[in-house]
Amino acid sequence: MASQDPTRPSNDTDRNDEESTLLTGQRVDRNIDNDSSRGPQFWRQVGLFTWALVATAAVIVLAIVYQHDHSVGKDPHKARHTGKRNMIFMVSDGMGPTSLSMTRSFRQHVENVPIDNILTLDKHHIGSSRTRSSSSLVTDSAAGATAFACGMKSYNGAISVLPDHTPCGTVLEAAKAAGYLTGLVVTTRITDATPACFSSHVNIRGYEDLIAEHQLGEYPLGVQVDLIMGGGRCHFLPNSTAGSCRADDKDLVKLAKSKGFNYFDDRKGFDALKKGKAAKLPLLGLLAPTDIPYEIDRHFRNDEFPSLEEMTRTALKTLSDATKDSEHGFFIMIEGSRIDHAGHGNDPAAQVHEVLAYDKAFAAVLEFLEKDSTPGVLVSTSDHETGGLAAARQLHQSYPEYRWLPDALANATHSSEYLEPKLNAYLEGQGHDHSRDKKREYIREKLIKADLGILDVTDAEIDRLIDNTANPAAYLFADLVSRRAQIGWSTHGHSAADVSIFASSPHDAIPLVGNHENTEVGGFIATYLDLDLDAITQKLKGVKTKPSTSSEGATPDYSWMGKPLDKDVVVDELDTYHGDFKRRLRKRGADEAVHVERSSCGCDGH
Repeated sequence: MASQDPTRPSNDTDRNDEESTLLTGQRVDRNIDNDSSRGPQFWRQVGLFTWALVATAAVIVLAIVYQHDHSVGKDPHKARHTGKRNMIFMVSDGMGPTSLSMTRSFRQHVENVPIDNILTLDKHHIGSSRTRSSSSLVTDSAAGATAFACGMKSYNGAISVLPDHTPCGTVLEAAKAAGYLTGLVVTTRITDATPACFSSHVNIRGYEDLIAEHQLGEYPLGVQVDLIMGGGRCHFLPNSTAGSCRADDKDLVKLAKSKGFNYFDDRKGFDALKKGKAAKLPLLGLLAPTDIPYEIDRHFRNDEFPSLEEMTRTALKTLSDATKDSEHGFFIMIEGSRIDHAGHGNDPAAQVHEVLAYDKAFAAVLEFLEKDSTPGVLVSTSDHETGGLAAARQLHQSYPEYRWLPDALANATHSSEYLEPKLNAYLEGQGHDHSRDKKREYIREKLIKADLGILDVTDAEIDRLIDNTANPAAYLFADLVSRRAQIGWSTHGHSAADVSIFASSPHDAIPLVGNHENTEVGGFIATYLDLDLDAITQKLKGVKTKPSTSSEGATPDYSWMGKPLDKDVVVDELDTYHGDFKRRLRKRGADEAVHVERSSCGCDGH
């Protein structure tokens, strides 16, 4: 075998030198001694290698931090925000996914637009919320709103009170403590469950007289709400005054004025705010004795009642101007309250108009956020679904048709709620002595045809209205419409359906993308505004106006929250089937207790 020439490098060495030359652009000279090889060229290569190593490490570290931030962002109790900002939280009370589907198809029909012309809400859907309470798989508005306000589960009927009978601090109260201005805008009574949960603490939602007092600062934390706008005037007037529904003679309007509130109670007073430009805080606007009329009825009375969109725009302008020179922005809760009432009444015509009104208010908030100089986030969801709504209905024993008919809703010009008092007034008045045929003619022409647009009502359907003693007449009117539209309902109460979450953009509310417990919505609000709910809770727990008379260590008596629940009321476990279909006599949550305190609208428990 031939010997290798010792003066020539090995093939491996040659290959290594060639590769080094190709990579570095510098020829390798093996004749240079070891010491001289560590010259400027060598150290430049070492520097380049070190720089590449550091850069690679930095990229890896940034990737890890990015991934960590996004994983942390999915926990609404982490990832704090800084700087001035606004939080706008909207509640579509009682609106389930089918409500949105029904309204979308209704609008496409009446406006004759294509199927891809959808609602504003449709474009901002980011997730869904699970709604159960601590006492039932089917929540009420009180427990649902407590989850939003406190970020904690409670029993049906609880107004920011926990199953252990202690108060829990709310995001509105914590926002006020942190320096934010606060607001509530609703279309129902301002003392109803959802607004009450942000601004008061009572054991049973039916204590609306007491809720009104809390909202004006007559409780441990003092005045917390800077802007209040909605209905419910009857709970603020003394019982000696016409239009009052209070059980006592307290004049809360007078009390509000003594605390500096600027007060208005009609459309003229609202218009004087000049869309918020002339508004001064604190502001109390009670625009209706109880609830503001359904949108389907309200637009005929626009000179009396502003729309939800108008109230929303005015409130946002007012709060934005008031925080212009502040280090903090504002928190506001805006509720499309009567979507829920239409569900309770099983009135599809009323509901589609309520959802459309809410959609317009939602769009108005988006417009505000786009134009306002302060960063802000809009989050919207429902406390529950109402009515067990189905956009389908089997009317006969034969195999059902696959359809529902929006034109039957489009023909209606008024709600069933509007028609009930008209019917009662006729039957108790001029119709009292009329023959059945004459009664049928009046009801057919003056009510059903004129206000519901139904031309084929039968004598049997009219007779049910005349002879009715068991159900509200509004239910029967609504069913006339539902059957013709082939819209189905499973209950006049709530259901356990998951409800949708919407936001100004997914990026604005990353922690709420996907399916979540309703308490996580409250957690997101608290995190976004960097609020300390525990501190507020401790302040509330520190005020006991009546010492406990029971044994040491027993639950404190917070009598400022109203009469406590009976001891046998179950607030922290679910019920079970008992072998029959009869209503249980045992009290479950505050479901039965709440009916003791029925309001003038008969909506308690909703």
